[in-house]
Amino acid sequence: MQVPVIRRVCVIGAGTMGSGIAAHLANLGFEVSLLDATAPSVQEAFERARAARPPHFYLPDRANEIRLGSTESDLGWAAEADWVCEAIVENLEAKRALLEQLDAILPPETMVSTNTSGLPIRALAAGRSDSFRRRFLGTHFFNPPRYLKLLELVPTADTDPEIVEGMRSFLEDRVARRVVLAKDTPGFIANRFGMWSMFHAVHVAERLHLSVEQVDAITGAFLGRPKSGSFRLNDIVGLDVMRDIAANLLERCPDDPHISTLNQPQTLTALLARGWIGEKVGRGYYRREGRELLALDLDTVAYRDVRAVDIPSLQSLGSLPLGERIARALELRDEAGEFLRLYLIPTLQYADYLKEEISHSVLDFDRVMMWGFGWEMGPFALIDAIGSERIGRPGPPFYQGRSQRLFSGRYEEPPNQPQFAPVSSYPLVGEGETYRLRDLGDEVLAVGLTTKMGVVSPLVVEELTDLVENKGIDRFILTSEAKSFSVGFDLAYLLRHIEMGAFEDIEVALARLQTLGSLLETRTCVAAVAGHCLGGGYELALSCSRIVAQAETQIGLPESKVGLLPGGRGLTLVRLYNQSNLKRLAEVAGHVVEGTVSQNADHARLLGYLRADDVTCYHPDALISRAKWVLQRTERGERPAWARSDAPLVGMLDRQFDQAYARGRLTEYDHIIAEHMKNVIGRATSYEDSLIRERHEFIALCRRPFTHARIKHMLETGKPLRN
Repeated sequence: MQVPVIRRVCVIGAGTMGSGIAAHLANLGFEVSLLDATAPSVQEAFERARAARPPHFYLPDRANEIRLGSTESDLGWAAEADWVCEAIVENLEAKRALLEQLDAILPPETMVSTNTSGLPIRALAAGRSDSFRRRFLGTHFFNPPRYLKLLELVPTADTDPEIVEGMRSFLEDRVARRVVLAKDTPGFIANRFGMWSMFHAVHVAERLHLSVEQVDAITGAFLGRPKSGSFRLNDIVGLDVMRDIAANLLERCPDDPHISTLNQPQTLTALLARGWIGEKVGRGYYRREGRELLALDLDTVAYRDVRAVDIPSLQSLGSLPLGERIARALELRDEAGEFLRLYLIPTLQYADYLKEEISHSVLDFDRVMMWGFGWEMGPFALIDAIGSERIGRPGPPFYQGRSQRLFSGRYEEPPNQPQFAPVSSYPLVGEGETYRLRDLGDEVLAVGLTTKMGVVSPLVVEELTDLVENKGIDRFILTSEAKSFSVGFDLAYLLRHIEMGAFEDIEVALARLQTLGSLLETRTCVAAVAGHCLGGGYELALSCSRIVAQAETQIGLPESKVGLLPGGRGLTLVRLYNQSNLKRLAEVAGHVVEGTVSQNADHARLLGYLRADDVTCYHPDALISRAKWVLQRTERGERPAWARSDAPLVGMLDRQFDQAYARGRLTEYDHIIAEHMKNVIGRATSYEDSLIRERHEFIALCRRPFTHARIKHMLETGKPLRN
């Protein structure tokens, strides 16, 4: 049985997970219906979803596209769907009763899944018709579904293998998730091992009388994990959720000799008794007081000011490769060494104990922890990196090159998935000090910036100009090998030259940036952007034929935050691409004056930063393959011809800027910057004149003390100064 083309989805259950799944699917363009028990309950739950922080929706209006109903009166909507995703309360009997109702009304081609964090899928399928069982499987979306890319897919012995493969492909390609097939065991992979690891960290912290800040510093970036560490992660997940998952695992895994770790630590019991269950109530292991954060003292179970962590080894070893720094830290006699010996070694031993029971391979196990928990290395890759003898189980490595060691002992390469390959995985065919040139195949090259956060420096401009002008590359992707495409032009360079009074050098650098942008327009190129695409980086991206932006990318021209205006063709291109509608152009100019940066790629399109034919890539790992696909279907673009619109535009800009100032969105100095921008957007008479004005007004602002103060403050604090 093949999976049909899925366009219409009915999500049943409007709680935290159901609403989040519905929002994620609506973001992707599916026709979504969301049902809950009653009309009032679905409305109430969905209002919470609308107000969720971080937001479930890329654009608030997407919420209006979801059809709301109740299982009392609208269950028939499920029969209209191509896929029914059941996501009601985690209660076996309640789910079974609903699935029985669905079995009676769904057409035989409708896909059916139950979303659960660990209930037995085979028990939920028991008693259903043969047809239903063949197309039924479990999904475990991670919360919130928009932001966490892992999905555990759990078939039963009765699920048609063709359905399993078809749904896996659909969920990866259309639902933009990374899928791991998990065995139908308690908690699957993520909760069985991940929750054990979370509980174990608390037990060890209590035993060693370490502070929550110390443990979070050790188990955050130092251990190759998100900066939330252990206790902030507990608060984000919810202490009540941790309790419920642990209770389920304790009941269902009585023969696991290590399961007692899931008994509640003393501090967890105390917090639960007080209703202090984490981030959703503002109190857990940390407590929010306005903008301040207090930390729980694990000994007194009372809040106090957050304390700075002074563990020298975290700094001295922090720049080493992960395996090396952990191996060396395990030898230390400080707080980091003591904690890691008691926490990390048993955690890796437990992964080794569980691997065959809960996963199909060590790669699947590692991927769950990397994709679902944000670990830099999964437990088996980390065992290889520090040496298996350190966990008391010496043996052959789990990985050799691209091959993994199967449970049989044989090594095998996993199936290749080129659609998810990062740019760094492609062959290197050239490089400079600030970029790498890679061969993507099919006569497509990728130029990846290698500066920190993709910063655009004069050297970047010089090297890219030489590459494009003299090295014969004509069709390529412009991207970055850093976490962000680009956070903008090199502020440190500007500050140095402002303090030296070298304004002519700054103008030369701007002219060269403008020239590079014009040069990119003569090539067929696509900018593949992720993370941040700001300032000078955005100016280069907008010079490419198309932009392919990963969905969560923050895009914009925030130069006003440092007292400047876009000087690398940013204002010129914004004008050219919005000049057909002067009202719209004035609005976009208002965003630039305020330094507004988009929250995501779809928001950037709304703000006027992306063009109509620019593309949003919703899959977090498919940016390069998507950009290549777009490039192969792109012809060299032409810059729009300049259209004059002097007096009306100047007046509209004045109104836009004055209204923003009156609303308190602009300071007096911002309003001065707005006047400089108006001289470019509103008064330039041609494309060439606009470029000259950009440089002239940029240098004029560089000479102002308030701009100097803003740049200096941003470099020192990372925050804008509203002077």
